[in-house]
Amino acid sequence: MHTHSPIASQTDTVLRAENLNVYYGSFRALRNISLDIAKNQITALIGPSGCGKSTLLRCFNRLNDLIKGFKADGRVYYHAQDLYASEVDPVEVRRRIGMVFQKPNPFPKSIYDNVAFGPRLVGYKGDMDELVEQSLKQAALWGEVKDKLRESGLALSGGQQQRLCIARAIAVQPDIILMDEPASALDPISTLRIEDLMQELKQQYTIVIVTHNMQQASRASDRTAFFNVEENEKGGRSGYLVEYDRTEIIFQSPQQQITQEYVSGRFG
Repeated sequence: MHTHSPIASQTDTVLRAENLNVYYGSFRALRNISLDIAKNQITALIGPSGCGKSTLLRCFNRLNDLIKGFKADGRVYYHAQDLYASEVDPVEVRRRIGMVFQKPNPFPKSIYDNVAFGPRLVGYKGDMDELVEQSLKQAALWGEVKDKLRESGLALSGGQQQRLCIARAIAVQPDIILMDEPASALDPISTLRIEDLMQELKQQYTIVIVTHNMQQASRASDRTAFFNVEENEKGGRSGYLVEYDRTEIIFQSPQQQITQEYVSGRFG
């Protein structure tokens, strides 16, 4: 089974999981995951509910650390740095590896203060007005909000709120943006705007997206990793990686029958 497709060697790998197992207490959520995330590409994680896609995403910026009973073995590398090494500061990890959640979650603050929040936290010394404007422009929101920066972020539509959350994530100038089903709460038009935005952002950032939407994965990503769940002997369920390759291969000529069934909707 080839989980490492040949393109990994030609591109820079920014994140790498090696034999990663994730446990919550005695429950093993992910089993032996190895995959490389390539720089300036959009990598989609797909698979049925409960296969550990979001768990893996949260391993990449150490958000799982906040969950009781979490432990991981194996390795997660960011560039060549082991993210779980004792000297690594999880807060710094989360600055470099930003996160956009499933439901838009702007802070109950002004649009301006939402974007400026992270930079202020990390002691940004540059021109804040300029940074806020640039971040909102990158998130394709500036034109809609430039005259109401002092109004609450919560007054925006769902699609605008999600773009505000993307602006907030990029304001701290991360390297990678993780997106956990960023469009699942949005209407089709807002969803396409987020997908277009991802294409622009990948010029500067590496993006990893969890999605349940097959069309979205096939339209928006460069590479796709398909995960599945299997029962173990104790009746628990663990997620594992079935296949990982260029998106067009996963959707048109996957190696595994089960991948073919999943992407064509005949699964489960």
